[in-house]
Amino acid sequence: MHRRQGTDLGRLWTAYAVSTFGTWIAFGAFHLIAVRVLRVSAFAVSLLDAAGLALAACVAVPLGPWIEYRTKRPVMIATGVVRFTALASVPLAYLAGVLSYGQLLAVSVVCGTAGIAFTAASGAYLKHLVDADRLLAANGRFEGTNWLATATGPPLGGMLVALLGPVVTVAADALGHLLSALGLLRIRGTDTAAPRAAAGRLRAADLASGWRFILHDRVLRRLFVNSMTVNGLIMATGPLLAVLLLGRYHFPAWQYGLAFGVPALGGFVGARLSAPLAARHGRHRVLLVSGWLRSLFPVGLALTRPGVPGLLTVLTVEALLIFSAGVFNPLNTTERLRRAPTGRVAQVLSAWSISSKLAQAAFILAWGALGTLTGPLTAITVAGLLLLGTPLLLPRRMSGPEDPSGAARAAGAAGESGEADELRPV
Repeated sequence: MHRRQGTDLGRLWTAYAVSTFGTWIAFGAFHLIAVRVLRVSAFAVSLLDAAGLALAACVAVPLGPWIEYRTKRPVMIATGVVRFTALASVPLAYLAGVLSYGQLLAVSVVCGTAGIAFTAASGAYLKHLVDADRLLAANGRFEGTNWLATATGPPLGGMLVALLGPVVTVAADALGHLLSALGLLRIRGTDTAAPRAAAGRLRAADLASGWRFILHDRVLRRLFVNSMTVNGLIMATGPLLAVLLLGRYHFPAWQYGLAFGVPALGGFVGARLSAPLAARHGRHRVLLVSGWLRSLFPVGLALTRPGVPGLLTVLTVEALLIFSAGVFNPLNTTERLRRAPTGRVAQVLSAWSISSKLAQAAFILAWGALGTLTGPLTAITVAGLLLLGTPLLLPRRMSGPEDPSGAARAAGAAGESGEADELRPV
């Protein structure tokens, strides 16, 4: 059984790695296309991110309950095919001379929606596949892969952009999702889904069940608010940094990729250390310390200047931030999976992803407007200052997960008490 699980976990990890490397090779591609090909404003670049996130989140609201009652691997495969199709349309339109800002926005929405579905399905499948005592190590492995892809993808993408233009990296991203879907077809182990009887009683109230579970659990609630705020503020600076470095400071594409690629090696190291640090010092202590650290460093971006000093500033700040995030993220992800009641994992994860995208959209849009009024560097500085207070939102204590039946009864206030108790993996 363990050998079978290990093989399937390896195949799941390989599929994830292929798509993740493709995505990071295309890091900033839409920003580059918007700024250098379509010649849009700083606000339009922020709007591209914000509108894509918000629309994707709204479209994805029914996906949590829908995914919960279906086997997860076919959902993951379908999302890979959808993202391949949407992304492949960008280089085709560019070659035909018909690429537009509207198409970039549409592709962003489609890929964002598919990403939410994939996150919900893959998280539920991982919890089904991996024993509870190995979950943190597995999440650390996935997190480390993400940061390794972040370290190598953008510099490679920058070189490809310099040689062949930005749309070639979008094509690489599309290919990565297709290969990932093909890789998932090789998994032969068992799958998980809520019982079909429950699916027949799906009601409008089910759409909010993920949020009810999150808000009922005290630790999850504080982690949720902290994550929405921190990720929103950090993501809000992304389009502004693109405008600042690529537009105002005229960084070459390879330097832009280098500034965000090399520091990600710190995230790889942090992810590898997350489980050993938690085993030695305790999950809560490591989560708190890394949570504080990831909120302290971004204010250093206020010192960004043109040329080599600016590049070194971004490299240093991003390296420290990403190392801290590399330690924090596996703990945060594992706590979320550990506390989500069996049979409701996809709904909890989709609710978390939808909220995250809506929060990021709101922050990106607000900071796009602020950057237009005050300049990108000032807006980035304000975000860094606000991040300094976000560790106060982290949970002060880490108790065990709330009793699943109690969570189910709390979530049942809208008329589904007792239904959650019937849910179990198959």
